[in-house]
Amino acid sequence: MSEATITERDEQNIIKGINNLLQQLNVDYQNTKEERKAIAAEFPANEQEFTVLEEIELLTVLIRGYGSQIQARGMIDLEQEAVERLAKMRVFELPTIALLYFDTTSKYPLMKAYLLRLDYLRLLILEYLQAL
Repeated sequence: MSEATITERDEQNIIKGINNLLQQLNVDYQNTKEERKAIAAEFPANEQEFTVLEEIELLTVLIRGYGSQIQARGMIDLEQEAVERLAKMRVFELPTIALLYFDTTSKYPLMKAYLLRLDYLRLLILEYLQAL
């Protein structure tokens, strides 16, 4: 077995991890409702292309979408494109996300946990796709 391949057992464990993260992200997102209201008030729309909540929504749709494809079919359409996109994606390097995450030290713990879990899902999906 080379480093680039995974065993069937490893593959099943990664899929279980993806499934668990998808479920937990659903719960986490619902639990951030009050924090999202406060974030919207603290970080209103301005000259930036997207607000912080819009950036989070875009990340959520993309990453959870890939996870849902794996959950449903064990594969992703346009797999190589997905690998490249996920590998280049740096959640905490997006200016609006970095501002929220690093400049609000004791605020928004639920949203910060959500972002960490979402990024972990990204990495797990990437690991799965690269090993196939």
